[in-house]
Amino acid sequence: MHHEQPFLPAVLQILVMLFAISGAVGYLILTLRTNRVKRLRRWPAWRFILWLSGTVMVSLVFAGPFAEAAHYDFRLHMAGHLLLGMLAPLLIALSAPVTLLLRALPVLAARRVTNVLRHPIAQFYRNPVTASVLNIGGLWLLYATPLFQLMHQHLWLYLLVHLHVFAAGYLFTISMIYIDPAPHPCSHLFRTVVFIFTLAAHGILSKYIYAKPLTGFPADEVREGAMLMYYGGDLVDLVIIILLFRSWYRSTAPRHSYQKIESS
Repeated sequence: MHHEQPFLPAVLQILVMLFAISGAVGYLILTLRTNRVKRLRRWPAWRFILWLSGTVMVSLVFAGPFAEAAHYDFRLHMAGHLLLGMLAPLLIALSAPVTLLLRALPVLAARRVTNVLRHPIAQFYRNPVTASVLNIGGLWLLYATPLFQLMHQHLWLYLLVHLHVFAAGYLFTISMIYIDPAPHPCSHLFRTVVFIFTLAAHGILSKYIYAKPLTGFPADEVREGAMLMYYGGDLVDLVIIILLFRSWYRSTAPRHSYQKIESS
């Protein structure tokens, strides 16, 4: 595919890498700060590893040899889509950045952050339905309209689309699994129902791409990318399902224990 717009300029790639490094340093500083508080349990090192892994995956999609190759190879593009929109958001969500921030901030500042999380606008975007529409709806808009070709012709649109893919993927993840504080949480049943419809829409989109390959790429290459989207997406979704059901089981376990005591 011959793109009118070249890949990200070197200066933007450097900015992406600096942003990722700053995020890693910032997370580490917050970890060291909260670990000094004796009344709090030490922050697990594995959460920092999850954060670092997620930010590295985001960086790979924007900068470096993989990102440049994905600009021309649909299979690599789809692999980048899975990293940016599914796996990286999951890893970053599991690193619990909001919880770490609240632990490290002074009380008044932490209360302000909590108030932001409780704001109706934040609740609207965190709602599973809203997050799902932004996530899967954005993908349908990208691959079922001329938007995919247009973003390779305009740098600002390329950046905007990729930022949306990550942000929507992260919103969807935290709307399904509650690792960080979630004011006004939705029920497990509601989240499961929404997840099922979203999973179906994602699968249908991958089949649509397989049946109607995008122009500008070899048809076989597009079909391979669609298969990667279908099966790779299912693997990440499986992890979310396990975490969601694990949380559901834990929320009902105390009730079962109480009933068992009562019956004895």
